Amino acid sequence: MRKKLPIGIENFEEFFSEDFYYVDKTLFIKELLQNWGKVNLFTRPRRFGKSLNMSMLKCFFEIGIDPALFDGLKIAQEKSLCEKYMGRFPVISISLKSVDGRSFESASVALRTLIGNEARRFAFLRNSTNLSNDEKESYAQLTEVGPAQGGFYTMTEGMAAASLQTLSQLLEKHYGQKVILLIDEYDVPLDKAFQAGYYDEMVSLIRNLLGNALKTNNSLYFAVLTGCLRISKESIFTGLNNLKVHTISDVRYDEYFGFTNAEVDELLEFYGLSAYKDTIRDWYDGYCFGDTDVYCPWDVINYCDELLAASNTPPKNYWANTSGNDLIRRLLKKANLTTKNEVEELLNGGQITKRMKQELTYREVDDSIENVWSVLYATGYLTGKHVEQEDADIFRLWIPNGEIRKLFYELVEDWFREVTRSDMSRINRFCAAFPAGDTDTIQDMLNDYLWDSISVRDTAVRRNMKENFYHGMLLGLLRSQDSWLVKSNAETGEGYSDISIQTPERTGIVIELKYADDGKLETACAEALEQIEEKKYAEGLKRRGMKKIIKYGIAFYEKECMVATV
Repeated sequence: MRKKLPIGIENFEEFFSEDFYYVDKTLFIKELLQNWGKVNLFTRPRRFGKSLNMSMLKCFFEIGIDPALFDGLKIAQEKSLCEKYMGRFPVISISLKSVDGRSFESASVALRTLIGNEARRFAFLRNSTNLSNDEKESYAQLTEVGPAQGGFYTMTEGMAAASLQTLSQLLEKHYGQKVILLIDEYDVPLDKAFQAGYYDEMVSLIRNLLGNALKTNNSLYFAVLTGCLRISKESIFTGLNNLKVHTISDVRYDEYFGFTNAEVDELLEFYGLSAYKDTIRDWYDGYCFGDTDVYCPWDVINYCDELLAASNTPPKNYWANTSGNDLIRRLLKKANLTTKNEVEELLNGGQITKRMKQELTYREVDDSIENVWSVLYATGYLTGKHVEQEDADIFRLWIPNGEIRKLFYELVEDWFREVTRSDMSRINRFCAAFPAGDTDTIQDMLNDYLWDSISVRDTAVRRNMKENFYHGMLLGLLRSQDSWLVKSNAETGEGYSDISIQTPERTGIVIELKYADDGKLETACAEALEQIEEKKYAEGLKRRGMKKIIKYGIAFYEKECMVATV
């Protein structure tokens, strides 16, 4: 029976108990131990394997784990390392991704619940002969649930802030061995708090929690944290001098998050999908982590799963659809002329050079457009490399692949639609010119809209994709007229016209768009009008009772257009 594809599986043990396909990243353990850091922070975009790697670390180091889990994996060949470290440590492992709430109080309850549930894994501490009665009472305070608290944990906020340090001390006392601490998605509570309006309170709580656990914790052997952003030390890591940060620009550990080219080749061969390699590379590859080119694992696994069910499945936006993508919207809302030109350059396959701010707080993200660029890079919407050896903060950035480019296209269309509809008098004048046959007004105003918008001109982008971009822009403008029936690619004759319109005055409008690759707008307009006649696009509108038919050929080239009619 073929191994199952691990969609959404983040528990390392489950890969082997349920026979999922596993891309072996276990040498991450060796490198982590060789490049010793007391506190290690790994920042990577979402869905690049952070949580699975954290689960793998827990399974490797934790006392009582089954060593057979690692049989046949790369780390098992490191005999002396396994002998010294495997199954030798108490491990505290929490993920903060679920710490959320509409208020600070509800988010604080979520955090205490998370810590309380983790503390309950160590129920043997209640009866440990190595703990004093006072120490046992300290443990009980972390795990008690009270009816007065609605069935939630009774620990106070102060106790919660000290909880990881307290639990570390108790586990060290019980085992006679220092503790490994794993904190996954450490920055999620701050992001949620910023969005919900209780950022300061959450920063204070997380700062105290991490300060106690990482800075003044003598029972700590080492710690690993993961997140999307590198939050500034002044914000939550105050005074923590033993923090090693490993971002996506660092060469060290670059191959352990995301799939490498060789790993994708092996996976595709295993499932008989090697013929789709080019499509998968174009859509889901292109991320530059350190010196390694990596694919988004979430995309590769999801697309392979769909291909196994239906071999003609087109690629989709899997990673992009797992988030609200607010960052790009923020960028576009702040966009001045320079930013619009930069977004155009990216959409058209080009690169831009930016100074990246390596440390941010969530409050600073909206302070400037430059900060938004930094977050887009850190979170995987853009990729890039250092430009100057003398200045580590200067990066060359680009869109990594087809999935993210499509996402940018769609969000640019949404942004343009929102901007144009904020001036309804202008848009009404534009639309009124169509049933009036006023090509001059249509052309002049459309050129103005093109100047305000972000155009697609990249020669690497297929012509039909460029036409689709302008098609979407024009369609958004025309659909502002609630009394019109506006159809896209509707069957009106022997084929499908790009846009057809029926007005209450029984005027039918047929529009065919062309992208003039050579810049010859007049020729492209003539081709559009000829296609309308050849395909008899107007016939359907006549059958629907339109008394007057107007046919438009519209040609685009970069930020220019021409409108013709017959």
